[in-house]
Amino acid sequence: MANRQKPTYRQRRLGAELRKMRERAGFGGSHLARLLGVTPAMVTQMESGKSAISADRLREVADVCGYDNRPLIDALGSIIAMRDKGWWESYRGRLPDVFIESAEHEDFAAGKIRVCVSTFLPGLLQSDDYTRGVFSRRRPQLSAEELALHTGFRAERRKRILEGPRKKLEAYLHESSLLTRFGGTEVLREQLHSLLDDSLRDDISIRVIPFAAHTYPAPIESLAYSFGVVSELDTVEMESSQGPIFFDAPDELDSYREVFDRIEAAALSADDSRDLIHCTAKNLKG
Repeated sequence: MANRQKPTYRQRRLGAELRKMRERAGFGGSHLARLLGVTPAMVTQMESGKSAISADRLREVADVCGYDNRPLIDALGSIIAMRDKGWWESYRGRLPDVFIESAEHEDFAAGKIRVCVSTFLPGLLQSDDYTRGVFSRRRPQLSAEELALHTGFRAERRKRILEGPRKKLEAYLHESSLLTRFGGTEVLREQLHSLLDDSLRDDISIRVIPFAAHTYPAPIESLAYSFGVVSELDTVEMESSQGPIFFDAPDELDSYREVFDRIEAAALSADDSRDLIHCTAKNLKG
């Protein structure tokens, strides 16, 4: 089986689930290796996503670990079948890996994605002009070709998620994100109008967390929770200056589900959020 120096997000997640199976069985890596008839190094490679794994090997690991969660095993088999077939692969090597991984994470979601932002609007809801404004702030400055590539990639993300097989998007926007003028006043005004249009779709919910909210439980630029085809495959993505950080441990997922419940409680209703977005766009000056 071929080794890969830079495993993709999907490969790493598959490996993480194999590790969880082993740990639930109380096995060390060497013990699992003996049961499988492979070297301990091979187990390490599989669990880190650096070695490809077949559906047969997946079932073998589940069997020797006494793991009988059939829905999860079937879901992992689907990950194996889909590996390296995502639309984002045409961008690999042309864009930093952090952007590719975010697209993989979004595609990984089975039916719903919840996102909370505080600085700029969610990538899946950005207009092309707004996206160009966001990426134009980067230093060192992107070339015209690089800017076009980043903008095109984000537009493709939106198309694949929001115009492909239906996924529910719940977006929570801190009021501050409605005021930051990436691209200038007119670009922001048009972006806010686009948000109002999107908010009328039955598969998109847009809620604003107002400045008046007493607490704000997610004081970071961007946080996303995607729901997997089974709950064990739920994933949290947190944006950082070093790129996205992913969380999938059961206790971490429980914690971030609670965070989003608190965010939801702090947010305005959908109708009140539309009113605030409309007023913000109407009152923009400059």
